[in-house]
Amino acid sequence: MQRSSVTSLADVTMSPFWLDRPDAPEPLPPLTAHRKAGLLIVGGGFTGLWGAIQAKQAQPDLDVVLIEKGAVANGASGRPGGVVSTSVMHGLSNAVRVFPNDIAELERLGKENMHGFMQTLSDHGIDCHAEWGGELTVAVDADHIEALHREHELHLQYGHQAVFLDQDAVQAQIGSPRYKAGIWSKDISGTVHPALLAWGLKRTALSLGVEIFENTELLSLGEVGARIEVKTPFGSVTAPKVLLATNAFASGHRGIRRRVVAIRDRVLATEPLSEQQMTSIGWKNRQGVYDTRTQMNYMRLTKDNRIIFGGRLGYAFAGTTSPGVDSDVQTYEPLAAAFFDTFPQLQGLRFTHAWSGPIDLSTRMAVHFQRYHSGKVVYAGGYSGFGVSASRFGARIALDILDGSKTSESRLDFATQLPNVVPPEPFRWLGAQVTMYALDTADRKGGWRKPWLRLVSAMGFPLS
Repeated sequence: MQRSSVTSLADVTMSPFWLDRPDAPEPLPPLTAHRKAGLLIVGGGFTGLWGAIQAKQAQPDLDVVLIEKGAVANGASGRPGGVVSTSVMHGLSNAVRVFPNDIAELERLGKENMHGFMQTLSDHGIDCHAEWGGELTVAVDADHIEALHREHELHLQYGHQAVFLDQDAVQAQIGSPRYKAGIWSKDISGTVHPALLAWGLKRTALSLGVEIFENTELLSLGEVGARIEVKTPFGSVTAPKVLLATNAFASGHRGIRRRVVAIRDRVLATEPLSEQQMTSIGWKNRQGVYDTRTQMNYMRLTKDNRIIFGGRLGYAFAGTTSPGVDSDVQTYEPLAAAFFDTFPQLQGLRFTHAWSGPIDLSTRMAVHFQRYHSGKVVYAGGYSGFGVSASRFGARIALDILDGSKTSESRLDFATQLPNVVPPEPFRWLGAQVTMYALDTADRKGGWRKPWLRLVSAMGFPLS
């Protein structure tokens, strides 16, 4: 391990940068009584908040109650990189792989979703530091350039504003000696401050009349006559329809975890870059960036010119989502080393925050919908790390399913098919450990790791 990687973490705070704000709102009081609602939403992350807002916009008189186990943005919604795009399917190649019959409609719906996303920010005055510089996918190995050309052709085929960048052009966009080529997608995409987005959506939902109860954990869920009853520590809610927006936390029904794996994404935030340091890396268009390594890294700039740098996936036994996982600073040393490999000109820069967050991974690498209790309960999750903007779309489809609406969207294979079942513990943990090791070393060493990743891909996860 490089010494610079270790010293760069010497004074790091082990909590999300996004939540380290003096203006973070106080949690709302917990539920302490019985409520009847027309719609109950379990989970105050992006899916739950978007579901509450869209439900009230469609039916202003509907009584919508939302319960959140902790505080809004303290779960997964306060921990991602904050890159947003028109894709609802973890990228165009994945959409073609999983739903070739739906691809044209999913492309249209993804663009429509982003317009609705932006309109909500504008209509309700949500300042989440949104920047619309596009997305940059960069090749870190010459062997990846051919695949990047194919990806670019696919973007053009489906009408994307995408530009292929050779080595000189990509390094003019972002100054890393590692980058051999790139695709700059200029469609509606960019970056947001995820916690400010979540808190803004919370304010919007409250302004529309949604009742929100924080620090209110779901203890049990069951049918009582024609309604669903959810019990919490100090109260209960009954409703004819329930949206389970628990994502990687997968609470509400034991069947959810059969198709969702809670993996962990590790993230670092640097101190603000000086003007000289910013000049050294370029990045004037401030795109969200993904690289093509098997163990992918992603990055983006913040409003005050910090670099958020993420990747290095991990898995804890039974998919625990406890924030205490990954609390050892040594866990982040490989990620810090990857950062300085990417930007050697920034040697000496220090990291201020390190954290990890749960990702609800599924074999389709996109949101899916599980139906329970004769369709009265719908789980929406499995975004696989691409849910900041796609969660609005996922919530919308889930509401259509709960309402029994026979919309064109709810008839898509996307809305009706389920991802593959994932093996249970302890096989899940064992497989994850081998896979994470293979991901860490595949680009560097190859060997047996490539066949193993192809085997995992055959199960549905596109890793090879």
